[in-house]
Amino acid sequence: MKLLPVLSASLAFALSASAQYFSQGWQPGQPVTEEARPTLAYGARAPQPVPTAAGGKSSKFDFRSVLTSGPVDFIASKMGLNMTEKLAQAEAAAQAEIWDPRIPVITDASYEEIIVKEPLTLEEEAERMWFLVISVTKGGKNALSHKLDDSFDKAYNESIIAGDLPNVRWGRIDYLNVTYITTKWSIWQAPYLVVLTERGQSLRFYKTNAARLEPEMLRDFLLTERWRDSEPWNSPLAPGGSWEPAMHYLALGFKRIYEFLILFPRWVLMIASGAVANIVMKAMHSNAGTDQPQPKPVAKETTPESAPAPAAKEKTTDAKASPAKSKGKRKNAKK
Repeated sequence: MKLLPVLSASLAFALSASAQYFSQGWQPGQPVTEEARPTLAYGARAPQPVPTAAGGKSSKFDFRSVLTSGPVDFIASKMGLNMTEKLAQAEAAAQAEIWDPRIPVITDASYEEIIVKEPLTLEEEAERMWFLVISVTKGGKNALSHKLDDSFDKAYNESIIAGDLPNVRWGRIDYLNVTYITTKWSIWQAPYLVVLTERGQSLRFYKTNAARLEPEMLRDFLLTERWRDSEPWNSPLAPGGSWEPAMHYLALGFKRIYEFLILFPRWVLMIASGAVANIVMKAMHSNAGTDQPQPKPVAKETTPESAPAPAAKEKTTDAKASPAKSKGKRKNAKK
């Protein structure tokens, strides 16, 4: 019995020695303390942020994962195709530099910032001229566009070396990836050369499907300012014209449609366009021939009935009698 009080006393002494007292809290005049942040041990890997699509929004149409996993990848592997490798090759080909990287590529998003709102003084603004090429080289099927791009890049390089065109800025527009600019400028095919002045309010277009332009010809065209010999685009659709607002909204509509369509791979668009074309053709030919007036029934011509043939005359015994009967009659007469 004496052992129990001794044990309880020793236990109370041990607890009081290692007890953690409650803090009285912050008192006026004391410095504000912050909780220590946990430090990352050396060699530990920090959590990586989840990659998202452009603009901070996750893509709802992740066709890469669809093509590289599931039944599509299984069927492709059975056919001897490596979808991951094919997609990597396609992305590398799309990102390959086929143009001079020093020449800025003008897009629908960068046009206002690069050209219209370019920081210039009044003197620089009066002399500024943008020399643009609109090409379809990335489509890979236009030899004239390839030739014009090559001449354009060489002319730019020569002008940079010579330094004789200080007021000229060079730019490139990819016709296949631009919608708003080409629609507003009423350009429906390529390649084209454009001389742009007055922050885009004065435009001159030059079709290049007839002449074979060389780098020397392009430089001479700019050095001698022969582009001033042609009048700028002047029509109701041109900048400052009465129909310019209509072209603006039309270009915006086409831009929205293009931004929606590029969410899908090209093969999906081909299948969808074929299906839509099939439905339209069936709808157009479903009533073929039914809307035409029915032919009137042709009345049969009534022919007068032929008169009945006259009754055959009764044969008489005396008409054309047989020789045997005539002999019998003669014998009877003799008797």
